[in-house]
Amino acid sequence: MKLFGWKGAAASPRPVLSRAYGLGGFGGGGMGEWPAAYEPQVRAGVLANPVAQRAVRLVSERAGGTPVVVRGASAADNGRARELVRHASGGQGLIETLALHLVLHGNGYVQLLCDGEGQPVELFALRPERVSVDVDARGWPVAYRYRVGERVTRLEAEDGAGRTAILHLKAINPLDDHYGLGCLDAASGPVAIHNAATRWNKALLDNAARPSGALVHDGGRDGALLSADQFARLKQEMADAFQGAANAGRPMLLEGGLKWQSLSMTPAEMDFVALKEASAREIALAFGVPPLLLGLPGDNSYANYREANKALWRQTVSPLMDKILGGIAQGLRPWMPGLDLAVDQDAVAELSDERAAHWERVAAADFLTPGEKRAMLGIVVASSVEAGDEG
Repeated sequence: MKLFGWKGAAASPRPVLSRAYGLGGFGGGGMGEWPAAYEPQVRAGVLANPVAQRAVRLVSERAGGTPVVVRGASAADNGRARELVRHASGGQGLIETLALHLVLHGNGYVQLLCDGEGQPVELFALRPERVSVDVDARGWPVAYRYRVGERVTRLEAEDGAGRTAILHLKAINPLDDHYGLGCLDAASGPVAIHNAATRWNKALLDNAARPSGALVHDGGRDGALLSADQFARLKQEMADAFQGAANAGRPMLLEGGLKWQSLSMTPAEMDFVALKEASAREIALAFGVPPLLLGLPGDNSYANYREANKALWRQTVSPLMDKILGGIAQGLRPWMPGLDLAVDQDAVAELSDERAAHWERVAAADFLTPGEKRAMLGIVVASSVEAGDEG
């Protein structure tokens, strides 16, 4: 119930989340030169950074492929809900798309499209950066504005019967009542460092990588220097014959008065390499992915890939799926009373050993009746569907 107007008065729609919290905003002003807006963050992080892209794909694709149990409502309603959840719009699965939006932006918007009889026929995920919240005089959301270019469409939060028309899922945000907090803000700094290191290494490769040495001219006793023409000719010969990947390892022929002096990697350069590895691990941490699954060196936190996959599921994918499925079920219950959407724990490969041990313990409990054992194992009349399954 909306008893108190503690959110504060607001007569105009809230602007689209711009990621500008606090003094100067994250990633702006004195906190470093990396993008503070959502779209530049996505371009720098997901589109241009291999570590962030792989981490995001691991989470979203794992969520999209998670088996889902539909239960609680009537058989007909369960079947309709199953079709709505597994439906793909424009080739994109609903759960995978919502997982992507929640991880990156912190907000997921689902439009419930109904037929002429007022029954839901499609759940469509809206681009979160295009949505702004329209609030009433007390600050409660009453509608959403969807902007595409110069065109703005106002979408009511509820239909005429008081049922949900726009479902808003959001990650918890301590500084905002209406918008969730994604992972891109926390990852922007490490992404900027990692991308800068990549550009640095590319520039070094374009110049025969790290300078392996220097040509030193010995002017003899009189200290004679190279003439301008000699210096220019020598510089041009070095560029033509020894710089670039095609000339790597080519032997050098030196004239009189020239000698080669090798250069070793400085401590600063060695720290730079370690900094890139550390930033890659921070990116993985921001998205909740064990570094071992991203192939990052030096990670001994998990005994093997099985433990790392289990940690990914328990700490990242499972809470994300609970949020998505719980929100969708709540939005559909006015049409499908009692509907419950949950992850099919028995069909999750990462939890197979834990589930097997649980079944053995329950089966060995002689003091339990068969009905009590079924209840503890979650065996009910239900239908299971894997996201993307067409059967």
